[in-house]
Amino acid sequence: MIVEVKVPVFAESVSEGTLLSWHKKVGEAVARDEVLIDIETDKVVLEVPAPQAGVLVEILIQDGEVVESQQLLAKIDTEAQASAGAPATATESTAAPAAAAPAASNNSQAGVAMPAAAKLAAEKGVDINSVQGSGRDGRVLKEDVQNASPAAAQTNVSTAPAAPLPLGNRPEQRVPMSRLRARVAERLLASQQENAILTTFNEVNMKPVMDLRNKYKEKFEKEHGVKLGFMSFFVKAAVAALKKYPVVNASVDGKDIVYHGYFDIGIAIGSPRGLVVPILRDADQMSIADIEKAIMDYAAKAKDGKIAIEDLTGGTFSITNGGTFGSMMSTPIINPPQSAILGMHATKERAVVENGQVVVRPMMYLALSYDHRIIDGREAVLTLVTIKDLLEDPARLLLDL
Repeated sequence: MIVEVKVPVFAESVSEGTLLSWHKKVGEAVARDEVLIDIETDKVVLEVPAPQAGVLVEILIQDGEVVESQQLLAKIDTEAQASAGAPATATESTAAPAAAAPAASNNSQAGVAMPAAAKLAAEKGVDINSVQGSGRDGRVLKEDVQNASPAAAQTNVSTAPAAPLPLGNRPEQRVPMSRLRARVAERLLASQQENAILTTFNEVNMKPVMDLRNKYKEKFEKEHGVKLGFMSFFVKAAVAALKKYPVVNASVDGKDIVYHGYFDIGIAIGSPRGLVVPILRDADQMSIADIEKAIMDYAAKAKDGKIAIEDLTGGTFSITNGGTFGSMMSTPIINPPQSAILGMHATKERAVVENGQVVVRPMMYLALSYDHRIIDGREAVLTLVTIKDLLEDPARLLLDL
């Protein structure tokens, strides 16, 4: 019996995807639910499993091609026997050159480099031309770059022609944007063009939170099986502030202001594919342990490329932590259709005045970017002050004060 392999149903906000790489070749046996192919959308990478066990008898769409929801990708014969070195189908041989053409300049010796492989090579400093491709027609896949020997790492030795160039030794490498990177760029540019973004700043003394964390972190980890971080305190403080100033948790829809009676907090997480913002749904109903577990799970999923579209959909407010990378100050960009975002930064010991005395305290700058179309400066400033006050007296978070 012939079974069809189709593109999964995309979410409403996703119109198409790019086929990254086949994990199986025509003529090879496949097991039920075995991953056949990866499809990159502007939000996540989807793994397409085999619907039935059998032999892959036909591939209709090649690596690098654009696909739409429910499009036919391949066919599996559930009654056939796998054959060693099965010849490629006519569909394969005719479609391969078209898929290879755009990236041919990336790897003329070792085969065509797929977009995901080229991007990873640039990130790891691997010379894509020295990587032996394992894909069809010698295509270099992401796995090939991951398994590349240290000798493949780029050095400062010039790869330019022997003849001197007018501008000296200045090599360049052109790598196509991933769908996720292109989508992030599109959304952030639209955010700046469509929102009246303004940012207000404040600073918070992190000593109370740090003392509380240091006192209970070992007991917390033993009890809940997850480390006690700082983000959960910020989520709790942000939710409390949003309850006091609901317009900061609202969004614009045409000429209407939509007030959300729930608190879905987006947490910006870096991943090998770029920035993703998974959502903590109903964060007001989550304990600190629940928040820490959810963030840990999202971070692991982001690292492994397992974030689902549903994880990224929605959100009423976001928090981003540039301090992880050492940032002292920044103006975060609103994640539409939200109307505000909180930016955390690096905690540094600084001299501050307390009760007329100069003391050293671990201080963090906070930034709240907001859409001035619906949020006035008063609400924005008071929201940030509320977050600051709660963090400097974290017992209030537990007592709901």
